[in-house]
Amino acid sequence: MVYTGKVIKYGDNVDTDVIIPARYLNTSDHSELASHCMEDLDKDFTKKVEKGDIMVAGGNFGCGSSREHAPIAIKASGISLVIANTFARIFYRNSINIGLAILECPEAVANISDGDKVEADLDNGIIYNRTTGKSFKTQPFPEFIQKIIQNGGLIETIKKGELN
Repeated sequence: MVYTGKVIKYGDNVDTDVIIPARYLNTSDHSELASHCMEDLDKDFTKKVEKGDIMVAGGNFGCGSSREHAPIAIKASGISLVIANTFARIFYRNSINIGLAILECPEAVANISDGDKVEADLDNGIIYNRTTGKSFKTQPFPEFIQKIIQNGGLIETIKKGELN
């Protein structure tokens, strides 16, 4: 799996209440959630995000509550991949469950700026900053997690009978 996109970058401790504010949790409509993604942190996020873009953030991304709405809102907004220094564990698992690709790579985060063009090869664990020409190595996903992401989430993977 290779993802290529423009970077939208944030700092440390981006919590689920900022990713999708609690006042919008009364809906499960993915496009409605996407329309409010990041609005309390970045009011222009929905205007600037394009399908395939890559979100880059500091440490403890997705901390806060355990709501699945946060990774759903990010994925539905058009973000194809999130690269961070670290993720809150429940956010990490929720992201895999809904088929949002995520990678931890502090070296890449330190060397990627807002607006850079980035390519990430999840099969081989390589992140390439096309803007600067620098590349970074990260741990590739195991095959079964790659399958979950490719299928659009855990439920879809189970429906297809592709988990052993």
